[in-house]
Amino acid sequence: MGTPTDNSTSAGASTGLSGLEALLKAQAGDRMPPVERWDPPYCGDIGMAILRDGTWLYQGSPIGRKPLVKLFSRVLRRDADGRYFLVTPAEKVDVAVADAPFLAVEMEVQGAGPDQTLIFRTNVDDVVACGPEHPVRFVAEDGSGGLKPYVHVRGRLEALVTRALYYDLVELAVEEAGVLGIWSGGHFFVMTSDTA
Repeated sequence: MGTPTDNSTSAGASTGLSGLEALLKAQAGDRMPPVERWDPPYCGDIGMAILRDGTWLYQGSPIGRKPLVKLFSRVLRRDADGRYFLVTPAEKVDVAVADAPFLAVEMEVQGAGPDQTLIFRTNVDDVVACGPEHPVRFVAEDGSGGLKPYVHVRGRLEALVTRALYYDLVELAVEEAGVLGIWSGGHFFVMTSDTA
């Protein structure tokens, strides 16, 4: 696999320490702000939104600076009631999220079968290894009857797996005890809707 690009895949390929695994290790030392512990006063709706395609908006205009989007993504939180907020120690403001706040845009496959690990990179450069701490779940897609996969990123935040990567997941699917699913991180994730 060459240089990572949005919506690229590497199903069946491994880049070793030069790819997503290296990014995952580097990220481990990069501490995220403790947004889950902060309890600042609510300051209202300032017009922040995240579209289905991962575009961040401020008062209806796209935020074109990726470093700014990445900064905002680090202080994004989803509360137990399902509402999204940008949170600092001093304030929290609403964020309207159309689907998931992040997109899984790249995947690396390491190993095979029960020893397989899927590593995902999001559109804001979070890197997660799918497993018990970062499960993948499938939701019925309205109108199509198909499934939409989501991977847990952090807190209550998930990334929607892009359609291109979904096709790669389907190719990796195996049947275990009469059920279709994918292996990652020693766990078998069933490819059926979690709402079924």
